[in-house]
Amino acid sequence: MSQYRSLAQVGKEWVFRREEPFVSEDDRAAILLLSEVGGANIWRDYVSADFLFPDQFSREVWVNTHIQDTAEWESTWESDAAALPEAVLEYVGSWGVDTKVYFCCHSDLVLETTWGVFQRAWKAFLFLDSDAILIGRKKKQALQFCENGLVSLLQRPA
Repeated sequence: MSQYRSLAQVGKEWVFRREEPFVSEDDRAAILLLSEVGGANIWRDYVSADFLFPDQFSREVWVNTHIQDTAEWESTWESDAAALPEAVLEYVGSWGVDTKVYFCCHSDLVLETTWGVFQRAWKAFLFLDSDAILIGRKKKQALQFCENGLVSLLQRPA
């Protein structure tokens, strides 16, 4: 059984094939949808063992209790600016472009790529789902892109 599955299989391929925001063919090839089992394992280990979707989180889930700060993402997303908001880039400044990241929409929709690809394609990723959580493998920082236009700058518990 493969650890990945096709984005087309779940009807999400269009997100990365749009003309605007454009995602290069090389970057599209580096955006991998984890298998149902693989995605569920990442979700359980990195996000929550108790809740399958962000809108189900209780107030006690670490995503709600470990917010270091927030920043606004929506105006940058709607603008012509290509880069993530400066506060986000500063917060995860120690992440290298090859850092493996997981974009976690819910337990059945987890994408794997690198921080470099995510930085270039972040606007496309945000078409997927609201309240998605970006986790850097072996990194303490995490981000939650909230439906209200804010990004929570999170510190993962040890």
